[in-house]
Amino acid sequence: MPTPSENRELSPYTGWTRAHWERSADRLLLAVRPYASPRWGLINLPGARAGWSGPRSDGLEGYARTWLLAALRVAGARGDDPHGHLDRYAEGLASGTRLPVKTGELGPESPDAWPLTTHVRQAIVEAASVALGLRLTRPWLWDKLDDRTRRRAVDWLLPALGPSPIDNNWWLFGLTVAGFLQDAGIETDRAKATIERALERIDQWYLGDGWYSDGPNRSFDHYNAWALHFYPVLHGYLSDDQDLLDRYGPRLHAQLDAHSRLFGADGAPMPYGRSLTYRFAAAAAPWLGALTGHTPLSPGATRRLASGTLKYFLDRPEGRGATDAAGLLTLGWHGPYPPAIQHYSGPASPYWASKGYLGLLLPPEHPVWTAVEEPLPAETEDATMTLGPPGLLIQSTAADGLIRLHNHGSNHHVDGGADEDPWYSRFAYSTATGPTSDGVPDNHFGLLAEGESTTRGPAVPLGSGPGWAASLSEPRPGPPGVRIVSVTLAHGRAELRAHLVTGAEPGTPVRQTGWATTPGRTAQLHPVHGYGAEVRQLAAGSTLFGPASDIRALHGATGSAASLFIALASLTAEPDPSPVHTLADIQVTGHTVRVTWQNGTTCRLVLDSASPTVRTEDR
Repeated sequence: MPTPSENRELSPYTGWTRAHWERSADRLLLAVRPYASPRWGLINLPGARAGWSGPRSDGLEGYARTWLLAALRVAGARGDDPHGHLDRYAEGLASGTRLPVKTGELGPESPDAWPLTTHVRQAIVEAASVALGLRLTRPWLWDKLDDRTRRRAVDWLLPALGPSPIDNNWWLFGLTVAGFLQDAGIETDRAKATIERALERIDQWYLGDGWYSDGPNRSFDHYNAWALHFYPVLHGYLSDDQDLLDRYGPRLHAQLDAHSRLFGADGAPMPYGRSLTYRFAAAAAPWLGALTGHTPLSPGATRRLASGTLKYFLDRPEGRGATDAAGLLTLGWHGPYPPAIQHYSGPASPYWASKGYLGLLLPPEHPVWTAVEEPLPAETEDATMTLGPPGLLIQSTAADGLIRLHNHGSNHHVDGGADEDPWYSRFAYSTATGPTSDGVPDNHFGLLAEGESTTRGPAVPLGSGPGWAASLSEPRPGPPGVRIVSVTLAHGRAELRAHLVTGAEPGTPVRQTGWATTPGRTAQLHPVHGYGAEVRQLAAGSTLFGPASDIRALHGATGSAASLFIALASLTAEPDPSPVHTLADIQVTGHTVRVTWQNGTTCRLVLDSASPTVRTEDR
């Protein structure tokens, strides 16, 4: 399949058009065909790693997630299907539901049989993709199936209408199954009850400004966009339910204002949170905003963001892209990267990236396909954006198109243990670095004992404002009563990182680390207050961006009272950047810090053991 020619008049930033999206979807779908079972019920992709539910569940995952891509591709073409995708997946639906099995293990049953959702809970996740695909292609597939096949499919789907076995975005899988059944006129009362129950549950996690927590905790990441907004808003759109769109559409609009600022100029989404192997699923929410009209983005900016992200992963040098030599998506980011993979992920898990193709539902004549591409926020000016509900701070620089995300409020594991998840616990992330998954943790502040650092502990947001965010944490494992108030101030490419430690024994060693960089990026770290003058360079472990990385580190020790530690940090792709200490003048008096940035902007930071305050001063 030849690659379409780039169109730099229509798409001056990426060169990509709708034709690139259609061809790449077809390539991904054709690549999985050799791995289908005899009658297409399972798609058993190669890979030594199996998901937590066993190989038969993995085969169902291969079917369901590639089926979602096929459904978007065919529905977007209004039923035109020159590659025969529908016939194969229709056969798989019939064979997969003919003799379902009770476990996820392979056995003497039909080689195409699906595990039951009542016995293998991962099957509930895949039921949502099966149902959504059927809903999108109903005129061309479901309505043409024989009654017996439809009955078996419904019997397999119905148990997914029960309460979610996991109290997070999983509630929306039942909603998605219910939406299809409701449209098809099947078990409509039960489907309606399932939808209402799911929406009532996620509403309890909505904190405002477009932000949900992924469950009853402070877990914020890409799931906010590609699950918690995706399913309710798409259901409202497909149901033509204006009340639901009026309720959930404005939340999506608010989320996209921040979400669109988390993509670098090279198209990279922010590698933060779990399930990063879904990669360009990050483009689903911008497409959904365009589909429903609930978006702050212009059509040209929407396509530039989405095409930039797809191109970032698929159009890379040989061996460094998201697909392998066979054209299959790998478990990783660029190439395979096991440290970023969750225990539930199997060989076909990456194909939830299919959500990123939602834009194909918009017809070719829609402005999102015909408007000239417009730049991303990261390409227009240096900016900071504070996200109050999750306690996050976005920092971007136009000169290199890099995005940094400073974390002062998102957690994942909050059970009180010493273990931490590097994809949630770091103080900062970027579109071009880390995090390290072993060895020295990047962007971390901790107490040292026998050379080992404490973990951060759950971050409790203390406040935020223009260009700053703050949090409180209790390091683990550590002496009882130790508390750390942390603040990040950002301006241009400069970051001021301040930590006030209380309750620690005098002389307790501390360490501040910076960005974990690979070639092409320059990280700087400069001691301002509380640290020794030496800046050490440490060899760190692998990251998403390379097999090895370098980290700079500062060391100090606590005093007899509350101890303040301040550093300046910088990450840039600019050639020969000036030293970071030239970007700000900093004066420290007690626990009050006066910062004058290079352009003359001045602010005063006051830290105490309860909370910090930041005030901008006119000059």
